[in-house]
Amino acid sequence: MTDTTTLTSALDGFTFTAAHAEAQGERKGGIVVIQEIFGLDQYVLADVERWSALGFEVLAPSIFDRAAPGYVAEHEPAAFPVGIGHVQSIGLEKMLSDIQACIDDLATRGPVFAVGYCLGGSLVWLAAAKLKGLAAGAAYYGSMIAANAELPLNAPVIVHLGRKDAHIPADEVKAKVTAAHPDTPVFIYENSGHGFNNDGRPDSDLDDAKLARARSLELFQAHGAA
Repeated sequence: MTDTTTLTSALDGFTFTAAHAEAQGERKGGIVVIQEIFGLDQYVLADVERWSALGFEVLAPSIFDRAAPGYVAEHEPAAFPVGIGHVQSIGLEKMLSDIQACIDDLATRGPVFAVGYCLGGSLVWLAAAKLKGLAAGAAYYGSMIAANAELPLNAPVIVHLGRKDAHIPADEVKAKVTAAHPDTPVFIYENSGHGFNNDGRPDSDLDDAKLARARSLELFQAHGAA
């Protein structure tokens, strides 16, 4: 069952909310689930429950709380400029500091992993490069990954991209990541577009989504998940 908790950023003392779910069964570790620009919507909360069912304690920070506490939007064109505006007004450093607070909280109870989608996928990549205490991360279709591909990584990352993604050129991202980090797996899913982890969305192929989740789980298991 998912509940809501509060955490505090060490960067500026800001208190933000996060969706939280205890691990079901034997605890394998903690996972920070990082949202798209639509907030902690039904798809993020479904992902929280999905990872909880696999034995992970989960925190999903509401990273737009500084601009719009509790923000949630529908997946429609009008929501894009609003979400992008929140990203620009808050800034990456503060969002990463909230993720660090989640990592620090979960790290007291075992290894910590991260998975993120769209904006969250970019933040997973940046977290692996800039934050402390992350054991591994799974980055889905992050638009900022290519521009930050050359950053040195402090934790292993797996990257998931959709071939039909009209927003992110999958081959270009893969080439840049592979050039900088030859051992970093970059998978392109031929039947899927952007947001394919969101079951039931037009760009989602269920088989692709399941395969990407299995690969992410395998990465986490290889880096400390019990």
